[in-house]
Amino acid sequence: MLDPRLMASGTASRSEDEESLAGQKRSSSQVAGAIPKRRSSSRFIKRKKFDDELVESSLAKSSSRAKGPSGVESGRCSGSEPSSSEKKKVSKSISVPVTPSPAPNPSLAKRMKKSKQPLQVTKDLGRWKPTDDLLLINAVLQTNDLTSVHLGVKFSCRFNLREIQERWYALLYDPVISKLSCQAMRQLHPEAIASIQSKVLFSKAEEQLLSKVGSTSQPTLDTFQDLLHKHPEIFYPSRTAKVLQTHWQLMKQYYLLDDQTVQPLPKGDQVLNFSDAEDMIDDSKLKDVRDEVLEHELTVADRRQKREIRQLEQELHKWQVLVDSITGMSSPDFDNQTLAVLRGRMVRYLMRSREITLGRATKDNQIDVDLALEGPAWKISRKQGVIKLKNNGDFFLANEGRRPIYVDGRPVLCGSKWKLSNNSVVEIASLRFVFLINQDLIALIKAEAAKIAQP
Repeated sequence: MLDPRLMASGTASRSEDEESLAGQKRSSSQVAGAIPKRRSSSRFIKRKKFDDELVESSLAKSSSRAKGPSGVESGRCSGSEPSSSEKKKVSKSISVPVTPSPAPNPSLAKRMKKSKQPLQVTKDLGRWKPTDDLLLINAVLQTNDLTSVHLGVKFSCRFNLREIQERWYALLYDPVISKLSCQAMRQLHPEAIASIQSKVLFSKAEEQLLSKVGSTSQPTLDTFQDLLHKHPEIFYPSRTAKVLQTHWQLMKQYYLLDDQTVQPLPKGDQVLNFSDAEDMIDDSKLKDVRDEVLEHELTVADRRQKREIRQLEQELHKWQVLVDSITGMSSPDFDNQTLAVLRGRMVRYLMRSREITLGRATKDNQIDVDLALEGPAWKISRKQGVIKLKNNGDFFLANEGRRPIYVDGRPVLCGSKWKLSNNSVVEIASLRFVFLINQDLIALIKAEAAKIAQP
């Protein structure tokens, strides 16, 4: 039989243990409710937080620090006094969320700000290239004058003087811009750097040495090479004898050498241009020097040309017979109603009215002279041209098509007209015709027109 006292003491100890466990659970729940549990990732690589996440986490941690002591005191006050083991557990549960750093990592925020700054700066530096910066630096070191740099250096863009000044001050005093520019210039190819250095402006000391070379002398490349060897501290390292010779010739052209002087403009009647000088010349005072040999040669040549023209005129009828026998085209027998004839290789068109139309006939378009009967006429317009007889007996050809008509080799464009004479060659889209005029009938027409014109 068990002693009832022992049983009572056992039950009392069990009830105390249960109460202590219940108090511990209540205190831990209160602490957990007061301090939110911090989420952490088990991954080794964690992504960086954005700005809004950093602000939210800092606010949450500050609120947890403010609520921490009150939660501990409430836990201690509730229920009976906890034992030593309970104190250890509560202290561990409280110390775990409070131990991390109270504020967001400032180094991370600084790094993010620094990483964003170059991006914003590079957006503003799009026009200035590394080659422009290198040109600007070398030119300023040579001349010490930004105005001379603006006038003498050709950049990739047309910068004005204010932009050049702002860029130079930024390279001097802005650490971000100067650092980015130095990094970009270091990445340039050596050939690009050499070409930029060859375009560097000449300094005043260099031009003074070059101006000492006489304008009447004829310096060679060896002369300028000696200058480079004697004064290496004055000339730019990339200077060559050929470059110095070219610049010396330019200085000589503009009268910038020491032994050259620029003559002042004459006072009074100033000769500013060629027209003014021409007006001042008196033609009566000019002497006409006659060249007898030249005049004799010209008269002989003129005589010879006139003799050849006379011979050709006398032999013209012989050549006409020869052409007729080769082509088989004898002089046409005009009747009293035919004013002119447009003769082709295959077909002969008779002109019996004062106005006829030339072109390509279709079902909807009927014309007087269908050129399709002579040959391929797919390039000819439906209404290519009009031949018209004037009252004075002259024939005119007017072009109304897209393609030009050639009369004796001269093009007649659209909207233009040209006079036709006897034996004129008319070419329309590779089809050639000879225009022949009935001289007897035209003479009668002219005579009647003259009678009508008389009062």
